[in-house]
Amino acid sequence: MTLGSPHEKPVYVRLRETISDAILAGRFKDGDPLPSVRALAAEEQANPLTVAKAYQGFQDEARLRDLERKRFLTEEWPEVRERMNRLGIDAADLLDSTRA
Repeated sequence: MTLGSPHEKPVYVRLRETISDAILAGRFKDGDPLPSVRALAAEEQANPLTVAKAYQGFQDEARLRDLERKRFLTEEWPEVRERMNRLGIDAADLLDSTRA
């Protein structure tokens, strides 16, 4: 096995990447149901428990992302916005600085 081979990743991580790729490719639209655990397990020739773990990872990531987003907006952003105001930085300045 070569270094950096995708097969070095745990199966549930590879399954999450497969699902993510399908979503990004438009195979599943917003609100569309994903395949059942059994259906995906059969399609990917994986253990249903491993597929369930991959799906659980998506749920955990979504919850974590939502919590972190709320925390950022309520705790961190007000401080950042105040510092930007004190320094005379606006949103256009930030966008310009990322293009330089």
